[in-house]
Amino acid sequence: MQNTVYIMGIFSRSALNKKPNDSTRLIITTFLGIVFGFLIGVSFPSLSVSKLNFASGLLPTIDLSYMGENKLGISTHSVSNSSSNSTTSSSAKLNDTSKIWIPSNPRGAERLPPGIIVAESDFNLRRLWGKPSEDLTNIPKYLVTFTVGYNQRHNIDACVKKFSANFTILLFHYDGRVSEWDQFEWSRQAIHVSARKQTKWWYAKRFLHPYIVASYDYIFIWDEDLGVEHFNAEEYIKLVKKHGLELSQPGLEPNKGLTWQMTKRRGDQEVHKTTTEKPGWCTDPHVPPCAAFVEIMAPVFSRDAWRCVWYMIQNDLVHGWGLDFAMRKCIEPAHEKIGVVDSQWIVHQRVPSLGNQVEQEHHFYYFISVSERCRKEWTMFQNRVASAENEYFKKLGTMRSNSTAH
Repeated sequence: MQNTVYIMGIFSRSALNKKPNDSTRLIITTFLGIVFGFLIGVSFPSLSVSKLNFASGLLPTIDLSYMGENKLGISTHSVSNSSSNSTTSSSAKLNDTSKIWIPSNPRGAERLPPGIIVAESDFNLRRLWGKPSEDLTNIPKYLVTFTVGYNQRHNIDACVKKFSANFTILLFHYDGRVSEWDQFEWSRQAIHVSARKQTKWWYAKRFLHPYIVASYDYIFIWDEDLGVEHFNAEEYIKLVKKHGLELSQPGLEPNKGLTWQMTKRRGDQEVHKTTTEKPGWCTDPHVPPCAAFVEIMAPVFSRDAWRCVWYMIQNDLVHGWGLDFAMRKCIEPAHEKIGVVDSQWIVHQRVPSLGNQVEQEHHFYYFISVSERCRKEWTMFQNRVASAENEYFKKLGTMRSNSTAH
């Protein structure tokens, strides 16, 4: 208290001892200082308090920006959002006329101009040099695939020689042995896909998408154990076109590997589309296995037929059992456009190659185990088809037609 009084006392005496001129000078100086400060403040840009940095030891930590915002009744976050929304809105308005969005483009390509979209592909091999327009001296019109193991190489060699340069050759290797096939000259121009211990329908689902094979008029998806001594691919194509077949197969030699009467070769005609089966097997003369039916060992699809059938193949049902009874759903009228070509026929040799691909501990029962899996898949596939159709017609509130139910 004494210190305070002492200081004030000194200040008071000093003020009282000042002369009048000093007082006038003090007033004028103070006024000029105020004016000068005002002019300086007007002349320089405003300085944000929030930008000032103070030594941490001199002042306590204070959120100056927060204080300033509260004083003004706004927040930096609000200003930022407002600015961002304004920018986005302005940008959207500016870009409305320049953005590309075409719903009819393939899914995922809506933002692309139609002129740059290439939705389909092929298996044509191309050079690494020269002009792209000069790469292909021959463009195959058809595709033939074989699912193969190296042990069947000589039979496949005989098969491939039945197909002309109009065919692209595609081999699916289930045993992983690919390079050994280079002993055949044609193999160097073939397409090779390798995945161990898989079936042809596993390959077909993953590598024969309709957009990949769209350039081919017909697609042959064949097993490796077919005898082709009496078969010519070009003549076969002529007959398929002549009789308007969207789905077909060569006739089977009667005494070898025959399962169904429909696929049995008839020696007195070019093509047949119906047959008579055992009593009770056909509830309708226009449905499988009496008509609209080919087996899955050597089917030949038109481009349009395959585009539909591919979607029916199930990822987990790798043997394809049951497909032969259901493929007719993709063709209308099926009993007129599905048939067997008798004058170009083959022999089913029944080599159990797929059975040999099971694990070693099941080797003794390989054929039984594979056959059991096939039968289970057939039942599962039938149930899925029936369930899908029932659900569809239930949503429509209608009853299934008899032709669909079979």
